[in-house]
Amino acid sequence: MSKRNVLVVAAAVLLAGLGGWAWLARSSAKVESKFDTAKLERGRLVAKVTATGTLSAIVTVQVGSQVSGRVAELHADFNSKVKKGELIAKIDPQLFQAAVEQASANLVAAQGNLAKARAQAADAQRQAERSRQLVEKKLVAQADFDTAQSNADAAVAAAQAAEGTVAQARAALYMARVNLQYTDILSPTNGVVISRNVDVGQTVAASLQAPTIFVIAEDLAKMQVDTSVAEADVGRLKDGAPASFTVDAYPSEVFKGVIRQIRNSPQTVQNVVTYDAVIDVANPDLKLRPGMTANVTFVYAEKDDVLKIPNAALRFRPPPGLLAEGARVPGGNVAGAVRPEAAKGQGRGPETPDRRTVWILRDGKPWPVRIRTGISDGSATEVLEGELQPGGEVVTDSVGPPSGMAAAMRRPL
Repeated sequence: MSKRNVLVVAAAVLLAGLGGWAWLARSSAKVESKFDTAKLERGRLVAKVTATGTLSAIVTVQVGSQVSGRVAELHADFNSKVKKGELIAKIDPQLFQAAVEQASANLVAAQGNLAKARAQAADAQRQAERSRQLVEKKLVAQADFDTAQSNADAAVAAAQAAEGTVAQARAALYMARVNLQYTDILSPTNGVVISRNVDVGQTVAASLQAPTIFVIAEDLAKMQVDTSVAEADVGRLKDGAPASFTVDAYPSEVFKGVIRQIRNSPQTVQNVVTYDAVIDVANPDLKLRPGMTANVTFVYAEKDDVLKIPNAALRFRPPPGLLAEGARVPGGNVAGAVRPEAAKGQGRGPETPDRRTVWILRDGKPWPVRIRTGISDGSATEVLEGELQPGGEVVTDSVGPPSGMAAAMRRPL
């Protein structure tokens, strides 16, 4: 193909592209952008934090066995009310009773050996004394006296060793009696049995750790909720603040409580950090049961008769091609020339958590208004400052905005 033909083809492609561009621009210009708006109104606003938690007794005691053996008796079961010191289970005591009898016999034998050693020590002392008198009269050799004195000292030492053996036997007897007492499993507190983990005839082994036989809740009339509060919300809570919650068992009933403490120990699950806010709950009717899941609401602020703006209006950002002349997107450029009277009130300062930009309509175009916000309930936010009035409308969304090449074609060259 000749050079001239190549130029002709290139010119034809360029003209076709320009024609398509112009047609697209004319078509886009005919598309009218529509905006969703919401009315501003005054009313009550309640700021709250939600979390989930689990109900439990304030004091829960795990009752175990300090000795190993076969469970011979059970005197309590699930939901049994028990009193402090009450017998609730018994380990077969036969082996422990035999150990007591053996230790008692060992003590008797040790005491007999002690009496014998004392008698031998007394006899050795008398012989040593006679040898001393005879050696003074030159009737026996000094070596005989030394031997008698050594025998006396050894007999005294043997008596002292026998005393130690008696003390050991007495301690072994005491230990055997204590182990025998441990075969009686007594309730350590007044409460209700919420769990039983063994049956009669089952063998428990306490070699490494005490096996849990019962779990006793001290007082189910006073319970607590352990909640998992996200780290972003924990700063809004404080000790003594009120809380309310519902449980699946009574979905229409709201239970009240008070934050006892916010524990400093973090809990991290899948890189999400939460903190345990412990809520004290009265349970006089015993409706609430340990282990129930609670859906908790903490109210940390509430106000009456405030100007409310939908949170959707705070999130809305119009495309630059839809801005009214002189309007500015925060952090962006001005659309067209800025008139002094237009620039007034735009509030071109940076966006901060309490300094936001919302949009109203002027001649069908979005116009920015700077406001200062207060508390929020998740769907609406309090307006503290700004050129907004009750009954006015703010833009929450746009439908069919020009974008891309079409938006660029609408701007004057």
